[in-house]
Amino acid sequence: MSFVMADNGDDDNQYRIKEGDYVVLKRGEIFKAVQIQPRKKVIFEKQWIFLDNAVRQLYSTTFEILSGGNLKPHELKDTASPLVEAGTDNRNIVDDGKSQKLTRDDIEALKEKGLKGQDIIKKLVDNHATFGDKTEYSQVKYIKKKKKKYENTVMILKPSCRILAMMYHGREPGKICHLRYDTLAQMLTLANIHAGSKVLVFETCAGLVLGSIMERMGGYGSVIQMYPGGGPVRAGVENFGFPAHFHDTLHEFPICHVNALLAGTLDTSAKDPTAGKTLHILSYGFLTSGFVCFLQAQVKKLRLEEKQRKLAATAALLKGRNADGLIISSRFHPCPVLLGLLKFLSPSRPFVVYSQYIEPLIECFKKLKECGGTVNLRLTDTWLRHYQVNIWTLHCVCFLFFLHLKLFYNQSIMKVAHSQQATGNNYSNQHS
Repeated sequence: MSFVMADNGDDDNQYRIKEGDYVVLKRGEIFKAVQIQPRKKVIFEKQWIFLDNAVRQLYSTTFEILSGGNLKPHELKDTASPLVEAGTDNRNIVDDGKSQKLTRDDIEALKEKGLKGQDIIKKLVDNHATFGDKTEYSQVKYIKKKKKKYENTVMILKPSCRILAMMYHGREPGKICHLRYDTLAQMLTLANIHAGSKVLVFETCAGLVLGSIMERMGGYGSVIQMYPGGGPVRAGVENFGFPAHFHDTLHEFPICHVNALLAGTLDTSAKDPTAGKTLHILSYGFLTSGFVCFLQAQVKKLRLEEKQRKLAATAALLKGRNADGLIISSRFHPCPVLLGLLKFLSPSRPFVVYSQYIEPLIECFKKLKECGGTVNLRLTDTWLRHYQVNIWTLHCVCFLFFLHLKLFYNQSIMKVAHSQQATGNNYSNQHS
């Protein structure tokens, strides 16, 4: 694959790691998002490394971590497949701790000789008395376990919503409300997220849902983030490493101003925080101190003007009430947020509400049934189960699963009927 891409010249530049890119480090099932910066020390799995040598290499390349924390492209050998004939089952294998002929001292001696992880694993397999009696799956599992212990490698991946969702769910699931990547994919599909649309999003998932929406829209359309508190949280969006034009489609609006916008009383004019303070600044005994305070006031004024300008621009987008989709995924109770934001949707547009608890969604379901104006209203739960697939067997790896709930609708009945009624009135007026 790399040889074909290299022949294309600059065409493979998008597949290569560049300085300043956001990437995801992977070792086994552990992920970490970092930015490529020269001579910056990165701590990953209790080990510090430098990512300078990864520049200009292809994404999904596996690197060997050398002494000093430098990286070197790792030549992979086919050790994932069984090296010898496999047994039919493991019933005759006794775990007495005597199957491995190599002792700990022998392994340490191999390390001192400079043997790499793959060579040590091959030695362990050759000196394992019952390795040939294990099933094919057990052999692969054994090699995978030894790779994790003896191979000092790391893979660098290009960020995507699936990879970042797996990273957050594996490391800090509470930050994303325990949102799994399969549930996130269903939410994006049910909300009909596509390029060129106008989407509203209210989330407290560290920006993961917001970044996933922006990724699917591809830099075309408008994304309006409704946020609580003093400002939007977009830590997860930065990890995607979007180009600059992606951020031009991103807008923000405080959820606390929704009622004022609907009532037409929203004030978007910027107030000058330095008004009436000029004489006070000039009365300072020390000119330097007064000048610093003046500059700070000017910076604060510019920030306020920029914030109010963005607020006015976003308010203009919302006044049309023609959004194409809505996604709510937060730790707050979704019902009041949903009832307020529904008024900004166009007729016959879908929305999705996610919660890790079923009770808030049941309340939303009942409230929407009472209010009317929605059709195709469904309350669903999804769960994911991993299966082990062998040649002759198929069974569940783990019987534990998590419920993840979604609520969505297709709004068309009330507004379409109103549109038909208006059309009928116009027709009767024209022919009266």
